[in-house]
Amino acid sequence: MFKGLGTALITPFEEDGRIDYASLEKLICAQLDAGVNALVICGTTGEPPAMTDTERSDVIRFAVRTVAGRIPVIAGTGSNCTASAAANSRRAEELGADGVLVVTPYYNKCTQDGLFLHYRTVAESTSLPVIAYNVPGRTGVNLLPSTAARLTEIPNLAGIKEASGNITQVINIAKAIEGSNISLFSGDDPAALPIFAVGGVGLISVASNAVPARIKELTDACLAGDYATARKLQYRYQRFFELMFAEVNPIPIKAACALLGLCKPYMRLPLTQATDATTAALREEMKKLSFIEA
Repeated sequence: MFKGLGTALITPFEEDGRIDYASLEKLICAQLDAGVNALVICGTTGEPPAMTDTERSDVIRFAVRTVAGRIPVIAGTGSNCTASAAANSRRAEELGADGVLVVTPYYNKCTQDGLFLHYRTVAESTSLPVIAYNVPGRTGVNLLPSTAARLTEIPNLAGIKEASGNITQVINIAKAIEGSNISLFSGDDPAALPIFAVGGVGLISVASNAVPARIKELTDACLAGDYATARKLQYRYQRFFELMFAEVNPIPIKAACALLGLCKPYMRLPLTQATDATTAALREEMKKLSFIEA
């Protein structure tokens, strides 16, 4: 799908809950200007559970039209219903997306056999490349290395976005898919460096919504094998990365983007705006990093 930096884009809202397309265009253009390698639309950071089917389709269509083929647009199409995930993926293909990101089915807590069959069914429903997204802290189900190895049997299963937070598991997944058609992507900014070091080729980032050029320096250094530079950058931004999860994602990144004037901080319930304490911590760290004026 891509190598380097993919931004898991937020969906900006107005105070009354409407999608703020002017800010969405501003955000997309800022990403393109910074040279990011891909955009993920309607992933977790985009708040798709709080959007209607029509809204998700409209946002994907808008992103595809705005990007105009300059970089891949990857649409989040996952569901805990396999048939719905397949239908969402077909729809994303019709809308012009270049790939789909499919989270492991949540709530149902399926078996590893169920996970494999879920991904095989979704992949067979579309000609697009599919990235499996493993984030057990949200979904309650963990895609194990043995299942990752089975996914190599699926021709258009093109990637695994790993956000388990378990570096031992990540290493074993990297080993299981080595030499296959599947690329490994970090789904956590704080774990970017170690995942690149064990064979990852990309970072699907939350923090890059706010400062894409800064995060691209990190991914470029990793891809170049310049781990001395990558370590310095990872250490420099680690506190900012951690603040992205001071509250439930995407609450803090929306607050950070609002501090930069990129969008408004509004969320849709049940998510709420960042607390004063989180916003103050973000402001302080962003000043230290010269993201905003002191």
